Order: sequence, then C-alpha cells, then structure tokens
Amino acid sequence: MLLAFLLGDLAFSFWQYFQFPLDGDMAPIVGPDNNYASVLHDPFGLRALLHHEVYAATNRFFAHFCQLEYFRHVPLWLQAFLSPVDSLYTACALLRLACHTLLVYGLAAAVSNRNHVLNQRFLLAAALVTPLLQASGFYGQMGVVDQSISYACAYALPQSLLLLFFLPFLQAALHGAPPRVSALGYLSLAALAVVLAFNGPTVAATALLVCPAAVLALGYRRFAAQPRSLALGQRVARAVRALPTGQTALFAWLALLSLYSVYIGRFNSENLWAPLPLAERYVRLPLGVVYQIIGQEAVTGDYRLAGRFGLPLLLTFLFVNAWFISQRLPATQGRRVRVALRWLGLFALVYLLLLPLGGYREYRHYIVRRDTVLPVLIALLGGFALSTNFLLGQLRGAARWRYIGAVVVLLVVFTIADKHRLSNTNACERQLFAQLAAAPGPIVRLPATCSMIDWQPLTDYRQSELKGQLLAYWGIINEPKLYYQQ
Repeated sequence: MLLAFLLGDLAFSFWQYFQFPLDGDMAPIVGPDNNYASVLHDPFGLRALLHHEVYAATNRFFAHFCQLEYFRHVPLWLQAFLSPVDSLYTACALLRLACHTLLVYGLAAAVSNRNHVLNQRFLLAAALVTPLLQASGFYGQMGVVDQSISYACAYALPQSLLLLFFLPFLQAALHGAPPRVSALGYLSLAALAVVLAFNGPTVAATALLVCPAAVLALGYRRFAAQPRSLALGQRVARAVRALPTGQTALFAWLALLSLYSVYIGRFNSENLWAPLPLAERYVRLPLGVVYQIIGQEAVTGDYRLAGRFGLPLLLTFLFVNAWFISQRLPATQGRRVRVALRWLGLFALVYLLLLPLGGYREYRHYIVRRDTVLPVLIALLGGFALSTNFLLGQLRGAARWRYIGAVVVLLVVFTIADKHRLSNTNACERQLFAQLAAAPGPIVRLPATCSMIDWQPLTDYRQSELKGQLLAYWGIINEPKLYYQQ
C-alpha cells in the first residue's frame, strides 16, 4: 500500500509537471544569450576574482551548464517517441520529477536510516514526505520544485544534490552510527562539492552554515569526553586529533569552496538590477516571513493569495510533535530527535537572519519567497517526517491509533489540495506554437493571450530572435522566425 501510494503520487506529480509552460529565463540560458556567455567560459569565476569583472551569474556555472546541456539534447532524444512540442514539455517534467524524487529519497533515507527503496521503514518515511511537495495547492507558500523549469534547475536540483551529499552524515547523526562512506565515496563527494559550490548562493549559504556547525559539534563532543584533569590545551589537542579525518576534510573543502563562491557572487551583475540598502532589506524581512506563512506572496508590492493554510498546518503539526516528544515521553526516549529539532530551529533562524545579505530582486519584494528559503522548507519537511516517524514507532494503544488518524488526515489534506485544477498550464502556449509554425513570413504577429517562452507577452519582435532559433532547433517550427504579440 505504501509503495502504491508513493508511485501514484509520483505519477500524478509528473502529470502536473508536464502541464506547466516554459519560462522567460529558459531561452537566455539554453541559447545562450550574450549575458550568460561569460559564465559558461569561466566556470570558477577567475575573471571576477583576478580582475573584478562584473558579469551575470558569476557563481552559477553548473546551474547554467546543466540546464543548457540538458535542453540541448534530451528533447531531441525524446523525439524518437514524441512530437517536438510534447518532447520539450516531457523533458521539463522529467527534470522536475527527478528533483522531486531525489528530495523524497534523501529525506526518507535520512529519517529511516534505510537506503533500499523497498524497505518498509523507507517507504513509510517517503509516504510522509511526498504529499508535502506541492506542485499546485499550497505551492505559493511551500513549493519546493518550482513551476519555472529554470528556477527548478537553479534551486531544487542543487538542493536535492546537497541533501544527497549530506545524507550519510545525516544518517549517522540521527541514528548514532558512524558514516558509511568508503574512500571512493569520499572522493566522489569531494567532486560533487565542486559542482554544488558553483550552483548559486542558496547552496553555498547552506553549506557555510551546516559544515562549520557540524565540525564544531563533533569537536565539542570529543572535547567533553576528555578527562577534566588534563590541561585545557591538551583537551583541545586531543579533541582535534579525535575528529573523523574524512568527514572533517570533506566539510572543510565544501566550506572553502562555498566561501569562494559567495565572494565571486559579489560580482554578479544581476544583483545590480534593483539595488536596495541593506537596512531596508532587514526592515522588510519580518513582513516577508509573516506573508510567507499566512499565504500571501508579495510581487513588486502587489499582494495576492498564494497558498491558504498549508505552511501554518505543517508548522503546527511539527510544533505539536516537538512538544509531545519533549514533554510527554521519557527523557531517555527521542533524545536524538529532540536534538535534531533544536538544530533545525537554529538553522532556520540563522538562515533567515542572513538572508538579506544575499541581495534584493524586485519580484522578491519582501526578501522571503519559496525559492530563497528553500533550504528551510526542506529542513521543515525533514523535521516533520523525522518526528512523525518516531512517534508512530513509540506510541502504543489508543494514543497510537489517534495519532495515526491525525497523520492520515494531514496527508489527505495536502494530497487533495495538490489536486486542485492547475491555473498555470501550457495549453495556450501550445496554441501559440502551432500558430507560429503555420504562419508565413519572417515576422509573425501572435495574439497576446499568454506568454510564450517568456514571463509575459512579447511586444518587440527584435527580442524574439533567440527564442525563434531555439524553437527551430527543437523542431517546433521549420525555420527561425521573429514574432511579436499584440
């Protein structure tokens, strides 16, 4: 039953992901246009480091490179079975589903301490997580996999890979066992660290918070285990020598790469589009947190209902779990879960307090949005799954059945909410593709009924050159055309 529920939810998520339109960043990245040519020729930002050159996406090479290579090849491969239009939307859906599946796998494996997907404990943890990944419903509050494919590549994909990077160490911390990582595994994770660090600021910021904190926590435990009769210097030296070499070196490597990534990110020209003083960003931060929780999203100062009660419901359930574990269970039970929840809360608080340092964009009017706080959202999902899974195993008798009923109701609410009719589909964009393909002439007038590979209808045909070239490359139109919408 658990496996059927998980597979059914994943299949439904794929169907949702298949319906979303293309976004306005896709053509400039996949083209690529001149703005993103610099980062593709300078993966590690050496021009920013050595010459202080300012250009777009200085620390996002792998985010751009992966999206470019994926959409240059995968849609064409899929055309062996599908039409050009369907192959493009299928490629988008598969990439979103890959992010979705990796996140579910990473969180379920961490919570259950099982890596085999057919293990019952793993399936239970996965069933707790997957309904919370909203493609519709509560998406505005807590959407993890973005409806924009470019944002999914820039945020959900690297965050899912970061979760896999930390997975063996999360399992060790949550379940009290040494990390199961071989020498080859450490080398692979060290290579993955390079990819992660140059995937944008949210991954680097998360690594800079988690890696030093984890090493300091390990060091403190070893320091506390030393005899108090020793001098302070001896206790510190012994604690340092007792640190796990592989994990310490790996975390230091990722932290150093992330620190460098944050530095060269200061030369990202995209951060200069809408400058806002740092003090004003901090003034807006509390309102951003409140609006995100209550379900309003600020878009250039214009408020619209974005998600109803999904995030408050999840937070309430998580707080009740934490209270029950700390107040109603013996102190000997759930100690690791309590410690994990405290670390989760501390991480969320520090991350939010540092968030304004990451700059300002007009479409994130109050700093906080589902993409900027994605690491916190993933941590909340993990905390919910961890505490719920623990209580399901600890409670007995009538209390256990009442709790199971409450969990089922919660998951049903999220499942039903996510099945609402999608308001943002590609049906209109498909019609525009067909009209463009059938229209004669080098410059085509299209109706402004919706956007087409853009954020809004395109009124200047001179801005359509790159989009027309891509559509011809994918075989959606026979030859490159210019177009405008009116």
